[in-house]
Amino acid sequence: MSSISQNIAAIRATLPQGVQLVCVSKFHPAEAILEAYNAGERDFGESRVQELCAKQLQLPKDIHWHFIGHLQTNKVRQIVPFVYLIHSVDSVHLMETINAEAARINRVVNILLEVHTANETTKSGFLPQEIKMLDLDLYPNLKVCGLMTMATNTDNEVEIHRCFRLLNSLADSDKHFLIRSMGMSDDYLLAIQDGANMVRIGTDIFGARQY
Repeated sequence: MSSISQNIAAIRATLPQGVQLVCVSKFHPAEAILEAYNAGERDFGESRVQELCAKQLQLPKDIHWHFIGHLQTNKVRQIVPFVYLIHSVDSVHLMETINAEAARINRVVNILLEVHTANETTKSGFLPQEIKMLDLDLYPNLKVCGLMTMATNTDNEVEIHRCFRLLNSLADSDKHFLIRSMGMSDDYLLAIQDGANMVRIGTDIFGARQY
């Protein structure tokens, strides 16, 4: 069985220059994150606030923590002081809450707007037409760095490409949207073809999740 550092080296060999790797460490122990850290990685993605806060306390302080799961407004205060990038901002209400908490501690928080591109009702996010109607100037303590999406969960590559191309064209429409966070272990190579410059990879690095 290959090690975490070997897995990272194999993935990095497939990433074009300019594509940022976020190692999705959710449900994996601190020791596994430390192995990836020692292999040179600094960007890690977590999806549960309690788990993220615990890991942040016990792991090196120069790690960039990415929050990639559904974020409840009542948990925002816990991560705003240290989070590097919140990928999953999926509503105006959540934008308002993060902005208020960031203002309270005099910080500007980096966020991505999650866009619903999939043909699945279970996935969350702004509809593409809603993104175009947002007034980003209303949120002075948010830095909207780009967009994020999750493709339809399907083996149909045509449908997966449709999701990614929709996000990419939406990102092209606004100068704020520099980051295009899309693609996971199963589909990141397709996402890169469609313009992804940030990919979120967990299983291919750490193996199956330890729930």
